[in-house]
Parts: sequence; C-alpha cells; structure tokens
Amino acid sequence: MRRLNRKKTLNLMKELDAFPKVPESYVETSASGGTVSLIAFTTIAFLTIMEFMVYRDTWMKYEYEVDKDFTSKLRINIDITVAMRCQYVGADVLDLAETMVASADGLIYEPVPFELTPQQKELQRMLQLIQSRLQEEHSLQDVIFKSAFKSASTALPPREDNSLHSPDACRIHGHLYVNKVAGNFHITVGKAIPHPRGHAHLAALVSHESYNFSHRIDHLSFGELIPGIINPLDGTEKIASDHNQMFQYFITVVPTKLHTYKISAETHQFSVTERERVINHAAGSHGVSGIFMKYDISSLMVTVTEEHMPFWQFLVRLCGIIGGIFSTTGILHGFGRFVAEIIFCRFRLGSYRSTSVPLPDGHTSNHLPLITDNSTH
Repeated sequence: MRRLNRKKTLNLMKELDAFPKVPESYVETSASGGTVSLIAFTTIAFLTIMEFMVYRDTWMKYEYEVDKDFTSKLRINIDITVAMRCQYVGADVLDLAETMVASADGLIYEPVPFELTPQQKELQRMLQLIQSRLQEEHSLQDVIFKSAFKSASTALPPREDNSLHSPDACRIHGHLYVNKVAGNFHITVGKAIPHPRGHAHLAALVSHESYNFSHRIDHLSFGELIPGIINPLDGTEKIASDHNQMFQYFITVVPTKLHTYKISAETHQFSVTERERVINHAAGSHGVSGIFMKYDISSLMVTVTEEHMPFWQFLVRLCGIIGGIFSTTGILHGFGRFVAEIIFCRFRLGSYRSTSVPLPDGHTSNHLPLITDNSTH
C-alpha cells in the first residue's frame, strides 16, 4: 500500500511538472545557437556584475517637512582670519528678534600671521577646487554626506613656523548660540559695547590707514559640528582693494537631519550670496567697513537618509535579467533563423532556373524536362 501511494504521489508530481524534460536525442544543436548562447551567457555575466555593484552602492533620500522647533538655540561655528590686529577688531551677533547683541563670549581672538604655510596653502587649494566642483556637479554633495565621519577633519593644519612670521592678523574662532531667527554676525573695527537702543563699536581710536578687511574663512557652519562636511564658504579668501571696504554674505540656513551608516546628526545646510563694495559717502556708497554675514532660517527642514537596496529586490532584478536575456535571445535567434531560411529558400529556387531543350524540328522548349523513372537509368 505504501509503495502504491508513493507511485501515485510521484505520478501526480510528474503531471504537475511545469518544466518538461526533452530527451537529448530530440534536441538539435547548431553553430548559430551555440554562438547566441555564448553571447547570452556573456551578457548575463556582465549585467550580473553591474547589478551587484548597484546593490553594494547606496543613495541619499531627501524628505522635506516644516520645521516646528522654534525654542532651541542655533549654534554657529566660526573660524575666520582677518588681516588686522586683534585689538582693532570686534565680532558680535545682532539678533533681529530681540534687537540686541547676542553674547559672543564663546569666540577666541588669536594673533596669527595672515600668510599661510605651504601645507596650509595646499589644503586651501584643495578646498577651493572642491567648492568649484560642487557648484558644477551638485551630486557630489551626496558623496560628501556619505563620507562624513567623526574622525575626519577639514580644518587647517596647525602652523609649524610661528617664529618666522610676526602675527599681523587676528584669527577669530569658536562657537556661539543664538535664537533660531534671522540675525547678523559681523566683524568690524573696534570692540562691541552694549547699548540700550542697539549696539556700537569703539572705532574712534583706530586710524583709517590701518583698516584692512582682507579675510580668509577657514570654516563656517551652523548646527552640530560634523568634521568631514564641506560647507559653501570653507576655503574662501577675499583681499580688500581699499581700506574702507565692506564684504557682505547673505546666507539662507536650512535645518538638516543627517542619517547615514557612519553618522547620525542634526546640522544645517546653507546657501550664500556674496557682495563687496567700497564705502565712499561722497559717491553715495554708505555703510560701515567690515565683514557682515546676514543669515535667515528657512521654515523647511530636510531629512537626508542613506538607503540601501534590499536583498530581495536584488534577487528579483537578477532573475529578471537572466530570464529576460534568455527570452530575448531566444526570440532573436528564432527570428534570425526564419529570415535566413527564407533567403536560402529563394536562392535554392533560383538554382532550378528554366533550361532550353532542343526539339527535332529545330525549335527549343523552355520548360523543365519531366523526370520519369526511365530517365534515371
């Protein structure tokens, strides 16, 4: 009984076989079929390798939503070198919401030479080259996001020849916290002093001949400091052509949440528009000499997430490649054989063209001779 049940089960399974096997004696092989099969296998191998490379790669997904966080503070990370002595310049932030000077106690004024060392110049040239490429190819920003990790750094290397150059400039670096509203961070002549109706700078004791707002922005970012992220103003260098010159940077800050396989942080991206002009009251160009960075906070928040292709999707795409190539090459091969048979058949019919047969009365017959059994002997 058990053997009978097994035979019934096997017979049932054979009836359900959707892939019937053809005996090898019934299979006809040809050189053209072998060539097409070789091309199909090569194409499958090539596309499989390419698909595996796509499976290993990741891409960045951007999602947008309204930023509802209005109570937290915004951190500004600053590293700017101005070609003036530290006792002549002052930096502060004017909060437009409260119309008062935000505390700038987190900034450090460090006397340094304005001229860079060869190693520092090399890094600055590299940053400027990356900035120029980012303006042409925006997709490189995804590469920067994916390569960001906490052990990397884009800051200038420390100087090794401080004794060879006298400190003729002032490096203002550090960070400060402001409200998440529009504001104005500026560096101008004189130290800032508090004032009930605004703010002022003690610039009366500094002569105009000592004004020189040539500057270099080694780093400027908003939010959490993420080493490895290159910001739009990193590596910027401006040389003043006049003592009374104003440099303006109009910045739009976008809150950004970054989630990659290497880091997860809350930072801020920003875009910037630059403008510079010489202050000349006689010519109608009014203002104050200095460096002004006017920033505004966007109401939208961007969430940047690094995504990877699921393994099941990779298998589905791989099966589609293999099955599609086999089906396509089979159709093309069959169509090619059909066309070849038609062409060869015409050539074959052309070989049996009509022949002239002489008749006893001197005429000729253009009909084909009738083949009989007697004619074969």
